[in-house]
Amino acid sequence: MGWEPVVQPLLAIRPLSPAVPELEGFDALVFTSRNGVSGFAALTPRRDLRVFAVGAATAQAASEAGFSDVQSADGAVDDLVALIAREMQPGERLLALVARQPVADLATLLNGRVQVETLAVYEAVETKADAPEDVAAILIHSPRAAVALAGLGVKTVQQCRIVAISAQAAAPLQGLPIADLSIGTHPSETGMLEALGKPAPAV
Repeated sequence: MGWEPVVQPLLAIRPLSPAVPELEGFDALVFTSRNGVSGFAALTPRRDLRVFAVGAATAQAASEAGFSDVQSADGAVDDLVALIAREMQPGERLLALVARQPVADLATLLNGRVQVETLAVYEAVETKADAPEDVAAILIHSPRAAVALAGLGVKTVQQCRIVAISAQAAAPLQGLPIADLSIGTHPSETGMLEALGKPAPAV
């Protein structure tokens, strides 16, 4: 597209080692990220439960990990909640494999329709890395990454275009003096790149 990409992780992913719950009695698993898939897959060989995934990348990771019954919401958390509400019966049990600081409280969002239990299988830790010099645009993939970016200070963001993967990911940046904050046309890498567009001739 004409951009020179610079990879500078704002977060480092660390797997956790919780005790694996007794999976008998659960009707499905839910993953809100690929990190949840890898974290859970490292804990147990069980792959027989059906899976709900927030988007295509997470669904692909679940399929590659060996799960055969995988449904993707192909969207953001709200789309995932709607999918679960459609596909699960009242009273069924759902195990959510999440970060230590999850992006959303699925139990609250599902409002008691299904029984939700959560298990933190990874954590995202801020790297405190400074942004490279002369960056023209920044892509933000999660609310935690947005919080980390905001912590770097106003100078880092005030001259940049910022594209967030979703409204939730953009929320921690609201109120900062950002020249151009936009949200991807779809909560995916493709949607973010569509919103980013090609750089100006001088960039």
